[in-house]
Amino acid sequence: MELGSISNTLNTRNVSSQFDAAILRKSMDSMEEMGDSMIKMMERSVYPNLGQNIDTTV
Repeated sequence: MELGSISNTLNTRNVSSQFDAAILRKSMDSMEEMGDSMIKMMERSVYPNLGQNIDTTV
């Protein structure tokens, strides 16, 4: 095998690994945001009318 061919192969694998890591990070960030949204939604469901009515008379 030629040295240039080996270099290209290693470079391609390195770029592929970096791409895979970036996709995984993006996926993990997305899942974390969805989890935070799910927690907020569950907190609101405990007191669904909280903040709906304001007593303005004293």
